[in-house]
Amino acid sequence: MDAAQAARVARDVYGLDGTPNRMETEKDDTFRLTLPDGRRFVLKIANPGESHEELDLQVSVLRHLERHAPDLPVPRVFADLRGRAISGITDADGTRRSVRLMSFLTGTVLDTIRPDAGERHEIGRLLARLRLALADFTHPGAGRVLAWDVRQLPLLAPLLADVEDAGQRRALETGFARFMDLRPRIDGLRRQVLHNDFSRSNILVDRGMLDRGGPARVSGIIDFGDVVETAIAIDVSTALLNQLPRDAAGREVPDLLAEARQLLAGYLEIAALTDDELSLIPHLVMGRIVARALLSLWRARMFPDNSRYILRNTGQGWAQLDWFLARGADEVSALLL
Repeated sequence: MDAAQAARVARDVYGLDGTPNRMETEKDDTFRLTLPDGRRFVLKIANPGESHEELDLQVSVLRHLERHAPDLPVPRVFADLRGRAISGITDADGTRRSVRLMSFLTGTVLDTIRPDAGERHEIGRLLARLRLALADFTHPGAGRVLAWDVRQLPLLAPLLADVEDAGQRRALETGFARFMDLRPRIDGLRRQVLHNDFSRSNILVDRGMLDRGGPARVSGIIDFGDVVETAIAIDVSTALLNQLPRDAAGREVPDLLAEARQLLAGYLEIAALTDDELSLIPHLVMGRIVARALLSLWRARMFPDNSRYILRNTGQGWAQLDWFLARGADEVSALLL
């Protein structure tokens, strides 16, 4: 969908006459909508393949947080002219699409800067607060099977055969086998509805306070597209993975999880984890690396026009995977204990 179509959608569905600017995303059409008075919104026109139940899950999570944790910096959902949170349109190609309008959160995307210790600590605290705020949330669509839920890694086994580089395929097969050895314990972990994608791409920070000598501030948690009922430890492992050093290739890194521990320390100030969860989290970090490589390589082949965005985080994963595989399973289990 081009900007002209998006402008018509904003005007016809929400009564907003603004200028849309495309935002880079994985699978939908997303625009920052700027009104003449300076107000900004996020207009999301969903991929036709996304079901109403999936989108309703995301909207319901955000509205639950608005009621039960209004101080968390997450987007607000706005209704259309008919009072609906999810609107239906027919695009220029005659395809039915679902539309949502949300608040635009300001800040610097963490993926574009190197976070400091204070920011990592605050990210951990926010992840824990988000978990506690969603502890009693339920939705009929929350039990969906989601490829980015590491609990579903066994379903990705067929993708191993399609990895063209023999060395990369062997490393992924070894990591996959380790995960499968731990699967009974992973299946027994505590579960609830969780964000499941606390990556640097989905966190905004405001460094203005730091410049004035104040504390680190996370100004936004965005993209609830991977919300699912999964293990609490998996949600934490995803956040830790995204704090691993990105320049580990070609150099010795004594402790790959050194900076991730700063996030974990903040998390544990707010919410507890069991020893079993702490022993499995490093393995789940490795499982996410395997899943990310398999899914990204596969999607890049399927959608070559969007391959740069899809593969943006894959390259750093090979050195990270090698680091885990160079250590025995028991050593990995003890990393956070």
